[in-house]
Amino acid sequence: MNRQPATRSHGIVAALLPALVVLAPASQALAAQPAGHASGMGGSAEGVFVAEIVLLLLVGRGLGEIFQRYGQPAIMGQLIGGILLGPSLFGWIWPDAQHLIFSNDPAQKSMIDAVSQLGILLLLLLTGMETDLRLVRRVGAACFSISITGVVVPFALGFALAQFLPDSLLPDPTQRVVAGLFIGTALSISSVKIVAMVVREMNFMRRNLGQVIISSAIIEDTIGWLIVAVTFGIAANGSLQVLPLVTTVAEVALFMVFSFTIGRRLVFTLIRWSNDSFRGEYAVITVILIIMGVMALITNLIGVHTVLGAFVAGILVGESPILSDHIESQLRGVITALFMPVFFGMAGLSADLTVLTDPTLALLTLALVAIASVGKFGGAFLGGRLAGMSLKEAIAVGSAMNARGSTEVIVASIGLSMNILSHNLFTMIVTMAVITTLAMPPMLRWALGRLPVNHAEKQRVERELLDERGFVSRLERLLLLVDDSPAGKFTAYLAGLVGGGSGMPTTLLHLQDGKLARQVSDKGPERASREVKKGAARSARAVSKAEDTPVDKVHLTARTEPEASAETIAAEARKGYGLLLVGLENTLSDKGIFSGALKDISSGFDGPLCLVLNGAKANGKMPVLRAGTTILVPVNGTEVARRAADFALALARPHRARVKVLYVSQARQGNRPGSVSHRREEAVLKDVADLADRYGVAVDTAIRTRATADRSIAREVAKGAAMVVMGVTQRPGEELFFGDTATAVLAAVACPVVLLASERVKRADANTEETAAEISA
Repeated sequence: MNRQPATRSHGIVAALLPALVVLAPASQALAAQPAGHASGMGGSAEGVFVAEIVLLLLVGRGLGEIFQRYGQPAIMGQLIGGILLGPSLFGWIWPDAQHLIFSNDPAQKSMIDAVSQLGILLLLLLTGMETDLRLVRRVGAACFSISITGVVVPFALGFALAQFLPDSLLPDPTQRVVAGLFIGTALSISSVKIVAMVVREMNFMRRNLGQVIISSAIIEDTIGWLIVAVTFGIAANGSLQVLPLVTTVAEVALFMVFSFTIGRRLVFTLIRWSNDSFRGEYAVITVILIIMGVMALITNLIGVHTVLGAFVAGILVGESPILSDHIESQLRGVITALFMPVFFGMAGLSADLTVLTDPTLALLTLALVAIASVGKFGGAFLGGRLAGMSLKEAIAVGSAMNARGSTEVIVASIGLSMNILSHNLFTMIVTMAVITTLAMPPMLRWALGRLPVNHAEKQRVERELLDERGFVSRLERLLLLVDDSPAGKFTAYLAGLVGGGSGMPTTLLHLQDGKLARQVSDKGPERASREVKKGAARSARAVSKAEDTPVDKVHLTARTEPEASAETIAAEARKGYGLLLVGLENTLSDKGIFSGALKDISSGFDGPLCLVLNGAKANGKMPVLRAGTTILVPVNGTEVARRAADFALALARPHRARVKVLYVSQARQGNRPGSVSHRREEAVLKDVADLADRYGVAVDTAIRTRATADRSIAREVAKGAAMVVMGVTQRPGEELFFGDTATAVLAAVACPVVLLASERVKRADANTEETAAEISA
């Protein structure tokens, strides 16, 4: 029925064949030029180099697209593209053209090899960035059982196999131990990227088993790169010697300890510093590449392979609290678009499938595939059963772990470059990687499809899906503008409650004005920053239920500003913040009009704005949120109101305060149960109640239909609410204005009011959005 993917695939293949015909003669003409001859593409060497890159990109990306359309990893398309461009097909059909484009001349070959080697480091950097160690810690002991048996069993089989291989398959038969270590490592590692692709496609990423599978692959990957690092040290010494081996292991251990203690803090500081200090484009990416290079050099200096340094650097970079999605996507884009097709294409070029016409090599390859599959599946299956999994779950785990993919090819390429593996043995390993990787997705889809979800797991998955829609959960960094007024201190306290438990990076701008100037001259920003730290420590202790939670969990940057303007805020905001919290004195006149200074400040920040204000009838004393305290949140089904509810729940969670959710209906008459309007109101309240359940916060809900929104809110406040959190929309105009309801509430209540404003409205349909948000505001 569905012929479109096949039609497009044939179109891609049809486009690839003429490319070979066009590029081959072009490269032949370039190669025929005298050395140093200038041409439109440069000298002959440069021209052939460009032709190599273009062909690898064209064929690799084209085949990768075909593979993706049929549910297979794009990486395999790039690898097979390289195989087809090598002696297996292109060199067999048209050997002269293949030799011209992919020349064996050392100088010519070194150019493309340099790009390929850099690609290895960048691929390991990206792999590390995608390694979520927090997931490993959350899943528990099951993944360690699976990882240990899933590595030990195939590693032992691969090492044993190397001892029985014919001498002709080894460059140096005396190096069987080192070759066995490489083969064992190649058989024992799983590809996190490919495993995650299938698990995500099957919507199992949040399922318990899906998280165990991903965590096990992460641990296996990490163990594998440690083994590669040690094996490289052994290979460098020429034989297995006890003292150098112990030294290498000790140095690797020290490197890992340093990286995940001092190095973690140093990497985060460098990323934040580059993000905040440089004005040029892609400064953070440059710093990330420098971090990768330095850590790769460190591992090289201690005698292990540079891939370990790049992999660990990726893990540390990925854990940086302010690594925004767009920075990560930019880095991933250049790696995926350029270096990945080139590296896997070059790996494929090194494989010559024509050698498999030899019956002996073909049988050995089949044996290698069987040993790799049985060893990996059996090891992971055994680990799953030892961890208490059911038969179906253990089968799914064993199926998932049997995908080598990119990791296998990288290990084999390192072995080939070090002359530990012969080209024939390398071809056998690459063939095994291709077969096991292509077989894994359908096997895992079949195994996962047989696993039903239980009630408890279903509830957890639904809660996490709600969390994805959350406002606070997506915040990466807070910007805080306060003075020493009660509102300023309360704002600092609220910021600590929101960001303290997760260690969210917070920048504090302490505004110097009037009497504050005299205090700042003596104490600097410490006094205000102490309020943030206290609030952060209180929330962190409450969330973790540990009274000794360190105060420095918050990444706080504090400085004094003589004044705050649109320019000041805009200059700071360019560093990337998810929310601006403002707590200043005298920002609201007796008539309920916001000051021009506050409008100026808000105009410098395009993102969500949080204003902490005192109600007109308040005595100036700010509450402390504790068990029994009530936070009132008016909602009406709009997104801005839901954001306010999310924010209020985040404030209530640390000290288990209660949240009262008040739905203010637009209808002036009561809605009958079962009516469309009544069902909508109940759906909105249920959505907030589900969100509250995710936070672990107790909520009360109520519907009010017989009074205006401001009067309903004021009546609920009079019943004992400590504060009000309202979602509002900033209206265009000469003055800062959030709607009549917000103005009326501020004039009527005797408690603090937090206005959580959405991004500034810039669209032509702003009036429609304002009307929808009016009751919430």
